[in-house]
Amino acid sequence: MSDENPTTPSISIGDLADLRGKTEAVANLLRDELAGHLQTIRPLLAPRQVIGSHVRGGNANNADHGDRAFDQLKEKFSKVAGKPFALPKEISEDPISIEGKLALHPWEYSHTLDDGKEVMMTSPLRWILCFHSGYAPSELRGLLAAKASRRTDDVRQFVTSALALQMLLAAKPNITKLLSDLRFEIDIGPADGFGELPVVSIGACVPSFRPEDELIRTATQFSGVSAFIELIDLEALRGLRDPLKDQIESAI
Repeated sequence: MSDENPTTPSISIGDLADLRGKTEAVANLLRDELAGHLQTIRPLLAPRQVIGSHVRGGNANNADHGDRAFDQLKEKFSKVAGKPFALPKEISEDPISIEGKLALHPWEYSHTLDDGKEVMMTSPLRWILCFHSGYAPSELRGLLAAKASRRTDDVRQFVTSALALQMLLAAKPNITKLLSDLRFEIDIGPADGFGELPVVSIGACVPSFRPEDELIRTATQFSGVSAFIELIDLEALRGLRDPLKDQIESAI
């Protein structure tokens, strides 16, 4: 779900443990399914497919295409390298380091309760999709927020990897279509803590929701941790439609 939270099912603190258990079970099931699908299509999302020899370990096939893509990557990089990453806007002409291994990370966003308290929310059925790099998204977000010391090469790898993945998906729209048919929707847009850098996220068809602030406040007071995981929306789940079934019914 988005952090706009347009509808909020009413639940009590007594319902929380049971709903958390169901949320975790569904989230683990769908994440494992998604990870298996991504492993199957991994060769289609190799960085060299679009950047060619400009990525370490890439090949020189389709050199002209790779050169154009690399120029596009450099242009995109220059627009997002500033705040909060504090990177030089120019990329060296040397082959860039992008690992071909895909990784799924929790989708997190900050939510301010009605009393002003900040809580880090996690969407259990939406993940950041990225190439493996020296920093996981949550780790880098924390370092950037704290203006702490960080490894410049790993920050650059995170940013270039995010941009390269977006370029790959744009060049291969059938991958997005395939994942959609498998009931996982890809979105590209801003994420908390990363400034103007858009990131790729992928969400399951099952909806989750952020409960009312009072329940979140009570739960975080019990746990002592200013973090909360959204909950599966059981009512919406019961009314889930099958897009393929809808298409078939429309056809006949």
